Parts: sequence; structure tokens; C-alpha cells
Amino acid sequence: MADSPAVARRRVRHAVRDARLEKGFTQTDVAEAMEWSLSKVMRIESGEVTISPNDLRPLLAHLGIRDRPMVDDLVLAAKASRQRQAWWDEPRFRESLSPAMRQEIQYEVEATEARHFCQSLIPGRLQSDGYARALLSFWSGQLSRQQVERRVEARIRRRTHLLSMENPPNLYLLLDETVLHRRVGGTHVTGEQLADLGRYIDMGWLAVRIAPFTNPAPTLAAFELLYLGTDNAADAVLYRESDLADEIVDDLATVERHRAIWDRFWKTSIAEDESARLLKERAAEFMSDQENNLNP
Repeated sequence: MADSPAVARRRVRHAVRDARLEKGFTQTDVAEAMEWSLSKVMRIESGEVTISPNDLRPLLAHLGIRDRPMVDDLVLAAKASRQRQAWWDEPRFRESLSPAMRQEIQYEVEATEARHFCQSLIPGRLQSDGYARALLSFWSGQLSRQQVERRVEARIRRRTHLLSMENPPNLYLLLDETVLHRRVGGTHVTGEQLADLGRYIDMGWLAVRIAPFTNPAPTLAAFELLYLGTDNAADAVLYRESDLADEIVDDLATVERHRAIWDRFWKTSIAEDESARLLKERAAEFMSDQENNLNP
């Protein structure tokens, strides 16, 4: 089966990066030899941009990759990585979403599994419309109104695509208990958001565990591990964010370290059945509070 665009792009940039490192070249060395800008080399290796077959062939020759079947295979992968222009490639989203976020969306569309680590908030792809808008409005001083609306739209599209999939990926969501108590956008919005998670659990593709207050609080930003095939670190990429800063990390040691952290907290958190019950109960409490406020 042919590689998907995201997998094909990842395979090409890994081959380029590994060959460069094996030769002992720096990215600057490659940029000077190819008469490219340094930023072009960096963006190719990070996966932020694709590389054309016409650029790839001389680059592979410079890096010492001359085996014809291997070159042909990588050229085909480069072509596959450029085949599909999706909604996140549209100018309006390129201007409003970070490069790392656009990469994450591309990977999550093709991932077979994802593991989320969230200390205080529901992750973007699972956010309801109201929850997403309430969160992003907090950044109105740093994001323009248009950027906020584009980011809300992107989260809606991501969730809509997930819910429309015939075979959605398996999602594992590790939430700190604080998420069940934090009001985002008011009691109704928060209750609706938690109720949505309860429905996704009942649909069978979402598993949730809650890290109780009695667990030591980790000092890590929210992160997500996306698996492109097997449940193996070699097939995974890491997305992590803090405030408005985010990044994609495709380093095996870093991915393995974050998975070990995730596994440790998952094993010591409240089991799925009990976590689901707590989440649904809390959703009902928020909705009841809203009704009581409307009917004093």
C-alpha cells in the first residue's frame, strides 16, 4: 500500500536527515552546497515543507545516496507527500495556524492511535464549539479576531472529521482531576463539553483516565503522541504546547521519554470505568447548575 502524504513526507525527511548526519554535514553545509537558504534545509528536515523531486535527486547525490532503487523509492515518496492539498494548506489557515499545528493536523488525520496528556484543559480535537471559542477568546490580546475565528473553525473541522470516520483512531486521554472542576465558558459550556466526552467514551474509540488530586502533579506542558501505524516509538511523533507556543518533535529518545511518563501516570490514575462515571456525573452537575440558575 502506498504511503499517505504525511507518512511519505516523514520518510523522506528522515532519510535526508539521517544521511546528512552520517556524512557529518551540518544543515549549513548542505545549504551552501545546494545553494539554498538555511531555512529551506531546516524546514525540509522539520517536515514543515515538502521537497520537490527535482530538488531531492541532487540532494540525495550530495548526501551519498546513489542506490537507484532507493533513490526511486524516495522520489516516489516525495511525489506522494505533495499530492494532496488539504484545508489546512489554504492561505487563510496558513496565516492563522502555527506550522507545528498544521503538521499536527496532518498527522492526526492519518494516525491510528493518539495518547493525550492534559493537565488543565480538553485537547483541541475533542473540544466543543463553545469550549473552543471560550478558550481561544482568552488570547484575544495576542491573536486577532480573525485568527481566533480561524482557530475555532480549525478545531471544529478536526472534530467533525474525527466523528465522521468509519474507523476512528483509538484515543487515550489522560486528564488531571482539575479539568472536571474548571469552568470554561460557563457551566453550560463546560457541562456540554464533558457530556460530549462521555458520549465519545460510549462510542468505543475514546478511553479516559483521571489523574486524581492525590497524585503528584507533573511539571510538563500538555502533549500528544500520534502513532502512524504501530504502537511503537519509531512510528510516533510528539506534539507539545504551552500557551501559544507549540512544536512537533520527531526524535526517538524524546518520544520514548514522553511515552514512559504517560504510561506511568496512566497506570496510577483512576480506571476507565470509574473515570467515565466521574466525568458523566460532573457533566450532569454542571448542567443542573445551569438549569438552577435559569430557574431560581
